[in-house]
Amino acid sequence: MQPTLTSLARAGGCAAKYPAARLQELLGGIVPADAEDLIVGLDPADDAAVYRLDDRTALVFTVDFFPPVVDDPRTFGRIAATNALNDVFAMGGRPLLALSVTAFPEELPVEVLGEVLAGAAEATREAGAILAGGHTIRDDEPKYGLAVVGTVHPEGVWRKSGARPGDAVFLTKPLGTGLVMSGYKRGQAGEQQLERAIRWMRTLNNEAADVLRALEPSAVTDVTGFGLFGHAHEVADRSGARIVLEAERFPAIDGALDAARQGVRTSGDPRNRDFAARHVELADSVPEALEALGYDPQTAGGLLVTIPAERGPALEAEFESRKLFLRRVGRVEEGAGVSVT
Repeated sequence: MQPTLTSLARAGGCAAKYPAARLQELLGGIVPADAEDLIVGLDPADDAAVYRLDDRTALVFTVDFFPPVVDDPRTFGRIAATNALNDVFAMGGRPLLALSVTAFPEELPVEVLGEVLAGAAEATREAGAILAGGHTIRDDEPKYGLAVVGTVHPEGVWRKSGARPGDAVFLTKPLGTGLVMSGYKRGQAGEQQLERAIRWMRTLNNEAADVLRALEPSAVTDVTGFGLFGHAHEVADRSGARIVLEAERFPAIDGALDAARQGVRTSGDPRNRDFAARHVELADSVPEALEALGYDPQTAGGLLVTIPAERGPALEAEFESRKLFLRRVGRVEEGAGVSVT
């Protein structure tokens, strides 16, 4: 009997990320490249590297891959590709070219890998890019993702470091992919809830990014493996500001909070707490389930956006007119760290 994809993975999706605390320590020892045209590199790191070609064009370059989060191979390919492509959108760029990064067991039929690649090609085309090749190795644990090159105007790069006091904070997707996926495996989330989580993980952030470009956001990042609290901490720390999040406004995928109340957590939850908890001040009134939602690692999550508060109504109106999801979840103040009320 052929094993399922997820049965071969020790952790699925962005929950498999290397712990953020260890990654921070590791990157701290690497000397940043001294290059005038390197707009974004490791000092500080962001969602992708950005390199200026000339006064009008810069390259956005990223790589992202992970083990299966679902058993259907085409869906896995689609989600993994979406997760990688979304890094380019999070920098304000548009994807141009992608290469597959693949590790796959030889005992699985080649048709399974063919379906993974087909799902990735589908997402890449939808993003306006070309899947032009890649590299494949043998591995007992399947893994898939993309290296993606995109373009952006050098003056139009979105960073994590631009949040300013007076900004409003928005999310462009609901939270809880990790909780729903883990809950489903344990029989604590249903088929319909699983399908909704998959639908969000398959959704590119291209349309959300298109709306944001016209309104000039202050800071943007995508919410992935480090969870809402981890990524909010990164934005606050890089920006030298305090992010105040309103827990009761956190949007949750159907079934995520029910799973959290039943004690469901992913393997990424304790790692995210280790990274961000000392920077997150939680009010006593915040329910434990909403706290778990904030630490839940997301796969192919939405954008975390800060924008001057006076532009917030225009942002909400434009998202509503395009029938896109948007939720205001907080504000930016003077200070440091993340406060959850």
